[in-house]
Amino acid sequence: MRRTPALILGGGPAGASAAIRLAQAGRPHLLIERTRETGDALCGGFLSWRTLESLATIGVDTDALGPARVTDVRLFSGNGVAEARLPRPAHGVSRHHLDTLLLARAAAAGSAIERGVTVKETTSRAARLHDGTMLETDALFLASGKHDVRGLARPEDARGADPTLGLRVRLGPSPGLARLIGGSIELHLFDRGYAGIVMQEDGTANLCMAVHRSRLSDAGDPEKLMLALAIESPRLAERMSYRAGGAIDAVANVPYGWRVRHGEAGLFRLGDQAGVIPSLAGEGMGIAIASGIRAANAYVAHGPGVAVAFQERLARDLARPIGLAGVIRAAAERPGIARAALPLARNVPALIEIIARATRIGHDRG
Repeated sequence: MRRTPALILGGGPAGASAAIRLAQAGRPHLLIERTRETGDALCGGFLSWRTLESLATIGVDTDALGPARVTDVRLFSGNGVAEARLPRPAHGVSRHHLDTLLLARAAAAGSAIERGVTVKETTSRAARLHDGTMLETDALFLASGKHDVRGLARPEDARGADPTLGLRVRLGPSPGLARLIGGSIELHLFDRGYAGIVMQEDGTANLCMAVHRSRLSDAGDPEKLMLALAIESPRLAERMSYRAGGAIDAVANVPYGWRVRHGEAGLFRLGDQAGVIPSLAGEGMGIAIASGIRAANAYVAHGPGVAVAFQERLARDLARPIGLAGVIRAAAERPGIARAALPLARNVPALIEIIARATRIGHDRG
C-alpha cells in the first residue's frame, strides 16, 4: 500500500500542467504515466492564443514551442475555399515536443514522476497498479486523455450510433509543403468527416482526420479511404502527396460532444476525461491545459473537497464551446451544407473569427 496526497494519472498536457502548478505551489503529489518514453500522440498540434496565455501562466514561453506560428485559417470543401485571419496568432507543435517540454518543466519544478506504470483500475480515491500495488490518495486528477481507465470510464453510449475514429498520417518535411500550408491551419471538409493540417516545429505536418465509422466501412480500410478522399478533394490530395510513408495511426470511438455534468468527491477530471470537443474547433489542447491549471489552482486554494464544485463549473464553461463545435461539425460533415456555407465564410470572414473566439476556454477560473 502506498499513499500520496494528490495523484495525477496521465502525463499529457492536462496532467503535466496540473503537476507544474502543484509543484509551483509546493503541494506534494505524484504523476504516473503509462509510457516509458514520450511518443507523438495522434491528437493535438494546434495551440490557440488562449492556450498560449494558459501556458504562459505556468512559465512556458511561446519561443520554447518552436517556430510554427499560425495566423490564418483556411476552409476547403470540394473545389471551394474560404480564408480568414485568426483573432490572434496561434502555434503549431508536435505532441512529442509539447509533452516532452511540459513533463520536463514539471520535473524541474519538483514534481514526482513515475513512468512505465500502468493503472489497471481506479476509483476517485485509489488506483490499483499493474503490479497489484494499491495507491491511495485524497485527490485524484484523471488526465488519461482519450484512454479510459477501468472504474472511471466514460459511458459507452457517449460514442453514438456511428462512432468517430481519429486517423493520422505524417506529411513532410518538405519546402513545398511549408509553402503550401504556410502560417495557416487548414480544415478540409468531406462527407462524414474532416481533416485538419498544421505545420509543426520540425517542418513536418500532421494530417489528422475525424471520420465516422460508416465512411471508413464504405471505403474498406484506411488506405482505400485516403484514395477516395484524394479523388473527392484535389487540394487535400495535393497535401497528401507529401506523405512521409509509414502506417496510418488510429484511435477508435472518440466521443465528440460528451462532457461530464456532475462532480465526484476527490475526483478532478481533466481534458478529454472532462469533455471532448470536436477537433475541428482546435481547442482540445486548450481544454486539456486550462483544465489542468484550473484543477490545480482549485485544489491549492480549497483542498480536495472542492472537486465537485470545480467539475460542475468546468462543465458549465465547456457547454458553449463543445455545443457550438458540435453544431458546426454536423454541418461540416454534410457536403451540401458545407458547400453552401463556404461563400458566407468567404464573404464574411469575421464570422470565422467570431466562431473561433466562441469555442475557446481559458485557465482563469477554478
